[in-house]
Amino acid sequence: MAKRALITGITGQDGSYLAELLLDKGYEVFGVVRRASAPNLWRIEHLLDRITLRPADLLDQLSLIRVLADVRPSEVYNLAAMSFVPASWDQPMLTGEFNAQGVTRMLEAVRHVDPTMRIYQASSSEMYGKVREVPQTELTPFYPRSPYGVSKVFAHYITVNYRESYNIFAVSGILFNHESPRRGLEFVTRKVTDGVARIKLGLADTLKLGNLDAKRDWGFSGDYVYAMWLMLQQDRPDDYVIATGASHSVGQLVEVAFGHAGLDWKKYVGIDPAFLRPAEVDLLIGDASRARAELGWVPKVGFEGLITMMVDADLERHSRVVPPSTTSAGGPASYKR
Repeated sequence: MAKRALITGITGQDGSYLAELLLDKGYEVFGVVRRASAPNLWRIEHLLDRITLRPADLLDQLSLIRVLADVRPSEVYNLAAMSFVPASWDQPMLTGEFNAQGVTRMLEAVRHVDPTMRIYQASSSEMYGKVREVPQTELTPFYPRSPYGVSKVFAHYITVNYRESYNIFAVSGILFNHESPRRGLEFVTRKVTDGVARIKLGLADTLKLGNLDAKRDWGFSGDYVYAMWLMLQQDRPDDYVIATGASHSVGQLVEVAFGHAGLDWKKYVGIDPAFLRPAEVDLLIGDASRARAELGWVPKVGFEGLITMMVDADLERHSRVVPPSTTSAGGPASYKR
């Protein structure tokens, strides 16, 4: 029989790439979705005839128990979260309920339904915050600088606690920033690449950003979900940093994205204090040497390849609805590939 996997957050960026990966490996894939008046399925529309969606919610313990008892997956990937860091200052309590207590509810559900299920928990480089060492490893102390980061630290350690207390195969992937054309428009990478496409096609003439000096270790989501799967295939559970080992500033991101479209970013980009964080994380760069040695994981897409991929996707998306004659900065055929 095919292995069964259950993915919370399947409608998100990582969930969609993970579902594709697992389907390619012959899994039966089930996805958890929250009940909503307006479904958000655009990332997985091409998979709907191959996956099964089940209603459940990280805020509702009973719904998690029911879906696990019904599906009986061998692997659980808990990717659902309040994932936009700036919003966590506006909704710190809800962020904690989803990202911290929601993880506890899922672990409890696994423990009660079938403790032999293997579970992956999505940890985050935001846990390092005001970094104690560079680069960051699995042993670097955490110093979160946002309610989001704080909630992820709780989730990380409660996962460790359940592993050690109940002998559950529970692992955490400490994933550094990972992006793709499926990233939400509120995230800075996608905000930039979408802004470049809109400016190139004459749909906008400015792009407002926050701190251009903040540095992140950016990789491709499609590479990172493969690391998630590898973690659940090991003989023993453990936690791993997943990162490229290269750090770039938001300013460098802007230069690459605008340069790929043949534009001078200085003519279009402005700074808006409203986009500055109350407490900034200045530098994140991960050391994934353990993942390379023990999992055999190596990222395939580099920084420039990632950003140009995203710019191309946004140009194509906007070009489908904008006649070339309406553009002011050159038609869609004129950008660099």
